[in-house]
Amino acid sequence: MSHPTIRTYIRQQLTHLIQEEFGPVGCIAGVATAGIPQGALVAQELGLPFIYVRSKPKEHGTGSMIEGDTSLTGKRVVVIEDLISTGKSSLQAVEALRSAGYDVAGLAAIFTYGFDVAVENFKLANCPFYTLSNYSALIKYAGNNHYITEADVEVLKKWREKPAEWGK
Repeated sequence: MSHPTIRTYIRQQLTHLIQEEFGPVGCIAGVATAGIPQGALVAQELGLPFIYVRSKPKEHGTGSMIEGDTSLTGKRVVVIEDLISTGKSSLQAVEALRSAGYDVAGLAAIFTYGFDVAVENFKLANCPFYTLSNYSALIKYAGNNHYITEADVEVLKKWREKPAEWGK
């Protein structure tokens, strides 16, 4: 968010991805917290309303997980996230939106680790998702451009195979 050129590029690419993969939508929803700024920028670019989904209900007031114009219920919405690892927090937001009456078209994110568990979780939730980049592409680019050594590439690939067991 601190770099205008990169911020603009990500906004434009997410906007293009949404138009290509989801077609017309009536609202953009950001996942708290890192999906909020990107979602707001994309909503602005598309001229659409913006809402966001908290990770848990507010402990005061209405106790809602969804913040924004409540008259948007029923609208076709795309959820914006920064990063997908297992998909748990993203799908929690999707479920909150669905429970509130929104028609969730799917989710767009900047990056995914590409874990099989995430693919399976999104499939089970019947929620298509698309990302701008992924772990494999990042490692390949970093290696090809000498940001990391070939030995680093191998270590990072091994981490990707079993991240939960890494360092044990």
